[in-house]
Amino acid sequence: MRVLVVDDEPLARTRLELMLRDIRDIDVVGSVGDGESALSACATLRPDVLLLDVEMPALTGESVARRLAGQPGSPQVIFCTAYERHAISAFELGAVDYLLKPVRGERLAEALARARARMAQVVPSQGNMLMVRRGSESRRLDLSDVRYFVADEKYVEVHLDQGTWLMDESLRQIEQAFGDRVIRLHRNCLVPAQGLLGLKTLADGRVLARLAGTEAMPEVSRRNLVAVRQRLREA
Repeated sequence: MRVLVVDDEPLARTRLELMLRDIRDIDVVGSVGDGESALSACATLRPDVLLLDVEMPALTGESVARRLAGQPGSPQVIFCTAYERHAISAFELGAVDYLLKPVRGERLAEALARARARMAQVVPSQGNMLMVRRGSESRRLDLSDVRYFVADEKYVEVHLDQGTWLMDESLRQIEQAFGDRVIRLHRNCLVPAQGLLGLKTLADGRVLARLAGTEAMPEVSRRNLVAVRQRLREA
């Protein structure tokens, strides 16, 4: 697995490189100190995984991840930072994992294993099928069986009539795979377009989504409300 290290602190980069040497089947293809160099290196070196610092001058790690998101062959991102406050936005961006500095060797190996597993599980870009798991059991589902998707820390919960399953892919990957067949309600929630029935506005101004086949009513964020209303009008 090809890994690119990105950190504006030379000592931090060196430390990660030394730990990576002890992990089997890892090839460190480069080490850079800023966001723009990271984007250039991704374009030329085509890494599978990006070990990405968050707080860097000029172009932050989150900005790098946003720039890479949606590009064909974009690497899996593992954020490495000294600050816990970026964790939510990191997973919203589809990060595989979020490591706090000083990074421990076992956590680094665990994060890389997660990246490898995610790379092996490809969300279908055609048709309506997706793969989910629960414990040791795995199964294929049709998108029409799903009531809604919710990002929960490191996984995506897939809510059905018959319970909840898990996916390792991010909401962003699901959007990329299914396109306009899913609708973003909130930064942590997607629904199949065919299951969105309408909206309910509460007295406090919050707007909830009415969904087919479930009494659950996920909240629609202000940021996504205009787009959701437009989709309902088109339907």
